[in-house]
Amino acid sequence: MRIIRALIVSILTVTFDLLAVGNLDAQSLIQIIANPGMKSVFEELAPQFERASGYKIAVQYGLFDQLMNRAEASDFDVAITTGKVANYKFIERTRTDIARVGIGVAIRVGAPKPDISTTESFKQALLNAKSISYTKGSTAGIYLAGLMDRLGIAEEIKRKTKLMGGGGQNPKAVSAGEIELGLSIISDILPVAGVEVLGPLPPELQNYVMETAGVGMATKDRAAADALIAFLKGPIAKSIFRAKGFEPVTY
Repeated sequence: MRIIRALIVSILTVTFDLLAVGNLDAQSLIQIIANPGMKSVFEELAPQFERASGYKIAVQYGLFDQLMNRAEASDFDVAITTGKVANYKFIERTRTDIARVGIGVAIRVGAPKPDISTTESFKQALLNAKSISYTKGSTAGIYLAGLMDRLGIAEEIKRKTKLMGGGGQNPKAVSAGEIELGLSIISDILPVAGVEVLGPLPPELQNYVMETAGVGMATKDRAAADALIAFLKGPIAKSIFRAKGFEPVTY
């Protein structure tokens, strides 16, 4: 069985095409921990991988602080993270960047659209907005907090800024009319009904969040984990990443 699985993983790595693979082991369950930004990707990606490979996937989503115990104990087969990569105990040379996503601004459909194309216009839009939100503790949220300081407006907007959890809470609050401008990774904005991407941050301010995958040191099925990593780097996954607002990494 180990020889057969090793051969399958080798084929997957070369071709990146799991659709040609038969049933590997229907009893295998790949335990994944991932940041909330990956949820929309896995909702579409997981069924395709499961049908093609025979493996099953179980995903727990959370920011690093919520997954810290599992991350530091290597209690996973595959982890996908956007930051604090050193805290994840990956098998050597399995850590792989798979996609990146920029930060954008969510606005309610039909609302007036302020200009955010330049640093000055973006800054003015934030100052003029009645309310703003971004995610506390996320890679993007940490960057945005620093950006407000750099722009010199942190104190001015503090009273109208709401810090939220991950999983698309910012654009959902915009959709509900609770927040005027939601700052979030673009992949969190696209799936939410009632909102649209006003635009990405101006090029000179943009910061990309990298999605990094790796195999856990305590994995009980290395072949299954390797197969998933290969799939995440392949053409089917790249198409899904693009549709969800990510830019796949080109190898």
